[in-house]
Amino acid sequence: MLVGRLLTREGPTPVVVAEGRVRDVSRHSPTVSQLLNGWNGNVPEGTDLGPLESFGFTCEYAGAKAVRLLSPFDLQCIKASGVTFAISAMERVIEERCRGDASKADSLRASLRDRIGTDIRSVKPGSADAQKLKQALISDGLWSQYLEVAIGPDAEIFTKSPPLSSVGWGDWIGIRDDSAWNNPEPEVVLAVDSAGRILGTTLGNDVNLRDIEGRSALLLGKAKDNNASAAIGPFIRMFDGSFTLDEVRQAVVRLEIIGDDGFRLEGQSSMSQISRDPAELVGQTIGKHHCYPDGFALFLGTMFAPIEDRGAPGKGFTHKNGDVVRVSTGKLGVLENKVTTCDQAPPWTIGIAELMRNLARRGLLTG
Repeated sequence: MLVGRLLTREGPTPVVVAEGRVRDVSRHSPTVSQLLNGWNGNVPEGTDLGPLESFGFTCEYAGAKAVRLLSPFDLQCIKASGVTFAISAMERVIEERCRGDASKADSLRASLRDRIGTDIRSVKPGSADAQKLKQALISDGLWSQYLEVAIGPDAEIFTKSPPLSSVGWGDWIGIRDDSAWNNPEPEVVLAVDSAGRILGTTLGNDVNLRDIEGRSALLLGKAKDNNASAAIGPFIRMFDGSFTLDEVRQAVVRLEIIGDDGFRLEGQSSMSQISRDPAELVGQTIGKHHCYPDGFALFLGTMFAPIEDRGAPGKGFTHKNGDVVRVSTGKLGVLENKVTTCDQAPPWTIGIAELMRNLARRGLLTG
C-alpha cells in the first residue's frame, strides 16, 4: 500500500494506492500529515482515480502533464540523521581537515582510511568500547566533532528542510551555484507520525555540499537547506504484515548518475552497515524533548560518498548541471531528479498559508 501526493488542477492532493489503483482521499484527509496521524492500516474512503499505470507521469524537466507527482510529505518537518555509516564518518572528517578543499582530500583519505575506518566499524556507538576508542583517537590527534556523533551516545539529527519544501519524483533538484564540491546522498526516508510510530518508508536524496560544510560544521544550514535541496519519493510504502522495518534494515540503496557530458557513475549503500538502528534514530528525534504534532520524515543517512575524479585529477566528484540522479531499491521503486542550481530551480511557492487557502477554496477544511 502506497501513500503519496499528486498535483492536480485543483491543487496538492493526498492519494492512497492499493491493489494498483489510485484513490483520492482528500475528503477524508486533506493532508498527508493528517492521513498518517490517523493511520490504522486500512484504505480510507475516497474517489477511485483509476489504475496507477494509467497516469503516465512525466518528469517536470521533460514537460510535466496536468497531473504530476509531488513529494509524499506536506506538513511534516523534514529531518535527517548524519554520519550513520563508518565511511560517511571518515569522509566528514576529511572534509573538516581539508577545510572544504577537494584537492587535499586524496592524501587525507589515504592516511585516515585504515586507522579510523577500521576502528569505528568495530564499536557500537555510545558503548564503553566506543569511549575507549575516543580516548585513543584523542591521544593520536585524530579526534573530530564528526566522530563524536559517529560513535558517541548522541546521533546527529538536524532539520533538512521546512514543511512543504521537499521536491518529488521527476522534479529538479538544486545545488548552490557557489559550491564546487558536492554530491548526492541516496538514502532511505522514514515516515513517522506525531506519536512516534514508524509507519512506512520511501527514498530520498539529501544533497550534500561538501566544500561549504567542510569549511565549518556551523555552516550545515547553508550546506543542507536550500531551494530544491531535498528530494523524496516517489511514494511512501506503508508497513504491513508483509513489509516491515526489517526490510529497511536489509535494504540496498542504489545510485546512478548520468551526465550530459557522458559521465556515468553507479554505487550502492547497504543499510545493514548502518551504525545505529533506524528505530534508535527515530527515538533520538522525537520524545520528551521534542514533539512533532504533524509528524516528520527522517533521512537515515548514507554510506555513499563518490570520490572518483570527474574533472581535474585529485578534485574528486562534483555535480554538473543536467546530471540525472536515480536513487532506487527493489521494494521502493526509483526516485529520479535532474540537477540544476538552486536559483534556477522552480521556486517554492506553496507554503503552509497557501496550502490552507487552497484547501479552504476546495471545501476540504472542516471543524
